[in-house]
Amino acid sequence: MKKRVLIADDSKSWLLFNAEIIHQLYMDNIEIILVKSAKEALDIINENINNPFDVILTDLQMETDYEPLCAGEWLIEKIKGIEKYSHTPIIIISAMGSIKYIAKKYSVEFISKNQLINNKLLLKLILDKLVPSLSNIEK
Repeated sequence: MKKRVLIADDSKSWLLFNAEIIHQLYMDNIEIILVKSAKEALDIINENINNPFDVILTDLQMETDYEPLCAGEWLIEKIKGIEKYSHTPIIIISAMGSIKYIAKKYSVEFISKNQLINNKLLLKLILDKLVPSLSNIEK
C-alpha cells in the first residue's frame, strides 16, 4: 500500500522541490498531495479524515490570515486537535528564524530550507525516523 504525504507551501518551486526529493527517494510508492496554503491543507486533511496522511510537511510562512500565528503554526495546531491526526508526523520546512522554537513547541520535526538545499538526504533521515515503514519501500 502506498504511503501518503501532504506538502503545504505557498511557493510552487518549494512544493515541486520537496515533491521531487520524496519521489527520488521513494519512487512511485508514495502518493504526494501538494497544496498552496494552510487552509487548503486543512480542507484536504478533513476530506481525508478516515484515511489520514502518513506524514505532513508544511512551510510556516504562507497566507497571513492567522496572525499573530504563522499559517503553518496555525495548521499544526489544527492538525494536533484532530483525533485521527493527533499522532501524524509533521515536518516544518521553512526559512523562518523561529523554526526550531515552533517545532519544539508542537513536538514536531523541522528542517530549514537552507539546510535542505545543501543536503537533500536530511529529509530522508527524518522521514525514515518518523515513518519507519518508508525505509522498507522498494524502489
